[in-house]
Amino acid sequence: MRSITGVLAATLLFVSTIQPTRADGDPARGESVFKRCTACHAATIQNRVGPGLAGVIGRPAGSVVGYKYSPALAASGLTWDEATLDRFLEAPTRLVPGTRMTIALPKADDRQDVIAYLMTLASTLAAP
Repeated sequence: MRSITGVLAATLLFVSTIQPTRADGDPARGESVFKRCTACHAATIQNRVGPGLAGVIGRPAGSVVGYKYSPALAASGLTWDEATLDRFLEAPTRLVPGTRMTIALPKADDRQDVIAYLMTLASTLAAP
């Protein structure tokens, strides 16, 4: 019985340390956090200082027509998915040295929620 209790306690400890997946983010909170980003990015396809982010999930980095990307981002070969966005938003210049985006979202919860919000923009664009 003692070994089962020990295994159960170890399992619970391990499970409690696992980070939630980005799909578990709160899109409504993410929209609120995204307001920090709107000085440069729009939630639509319209460009500002940075490219529009509607439909960003699944899009190759540096591919919005009419926006001039830094050579570093244009040549990065990245495709924006949940994991890549998380790494980029955590430390843009670490993932893509030479990118013009220098603002980061260091808190995992903020990134998770913003990515969940961006995912809603992708599905909205795909709807007829």
